[in-house]
Amino acid sequence: MSITTRTSVIRQAPGKYETVEVELDDPRQNEVTVKLVAAGLCHSDDHNATGDVPVGVYPYAGGHEGSGIIEAVGPDTPGFEVGDHIVFSFLPACGRCEFCARGLSNLCDLGASLLTGARAEDPTSFRMHLNGEPVGQQCGISTFSEYTTASVASVVKVDKSLPLKQAALLSCGVPTGWGSAVNSAAVRPGDTVIVMGIGGIGANALQGAAHAGATNVIAVDPVPFKLKKAREFGATDTFETIEEATEYARSLTNGQGADATIVTIGIVNGDHVAQALDSIRKAGTVVLTGLGDITRAGAPILLGDLTLMQKRLQGSLFGEANPRRDIPNLARMYQRGQLKLDELITKEYSLDQVAEAYEDMHAGKNIRGVIVFD
Repeated sequence: MSITTRTSVIRQAPGKYETVEVELDDPRQNEVTVKLVAAGLCHSDDHNATGDVPVGVYPYAGGHEGSGIIEAVGPDTPGFEVGDHIVFSFLPACGRCEFCARGLSNLCDLGASLLTGARAEDPTSFRMHLNGEPVGQQCGISTFSEYTTASVASVVKVDKSLPLKQAALLSCGVPTGWGSAVNSAAVRPGDTVIVMGIGGIGANALQGAAHAGATNVIAVDPVPFKLKKAREFGATDTFETIEEATEYARSLTNGQGADATIVTIGIVNGDHVAQALDSIRKAGTVVLTGLGDITRAGAPILLGDLTLMQKRLQGSLFGEANPRRDIPNLARMYQRGQLKLDELITKEYSLDQVAEAYEDMHAGKNIRGVIVFD
């Protein structure tokens, strides 16, 4: 059995998102079918469209940030019921592999299948089809779709009192940015922190740094609108360039530099990494969260500076968050007024406006665009 649903796909890379009707499988064991309520428009899905992040099959259904209501539960799938409210985790967590056992569920072995578009347990099995041909699912969930079927490893139940439009942002952007500061950078009270790039990830890195107790939270972005918004999320100071931010951080720290610089630029290149390393103090940390062309190698960094100044370059996937712990915790923080979600949503779009939404993102108009479903 299957149902027909509208979803936004790319047919090639480079390419643009377009809405098509696909056949969607009913859920199997340990799967659920979800009616989407909202989906965040993260830059990662645009990386798929530009080809910076290659995928395994075309057409490819986008979206990895979203929330909804369970419509159907697969056989022998305990713990889930029709009507449950859920937030997707773009990184599945099996709870059984070595990395889940180490407490690194953001590095769960199931993540190896995320760009194949297929079911994790069977690379030849796809949940979506167009004219009889397989359609890949972004991160196994494809939230740019009215309905989607996904593994329960990618689903986190949330309290029904939580507004699902705002909750959609807990799938990726909020934990990734927040965790980049709190987990990966290990920001402590009194720290000086620079955040490079104030979009859907950078805004939440600002929130994380501020709540971790940083005294100076410095936002860097060339777009005036984003610098103005940065103040809402905890920035104490704003600059258009990293050079200005670095000079200012040194003026606050006896010439040393920032304790941590978090790189959340939409399209990262090696120069950004070198600039970030130059901005931090001895034994400081650079957290690299943003992506660019993932096949591109090299950054013009001074190896002696890295070694002799004992600096640390730390990659960060999903902000090192644990989806089953951190998504509910961040939801509670929002409900208690400790975390801003409403303010992150700059503009709402329909499913047919995904390509337009990414044009707005490239133009610097949004902190986070959100698809709202009827």
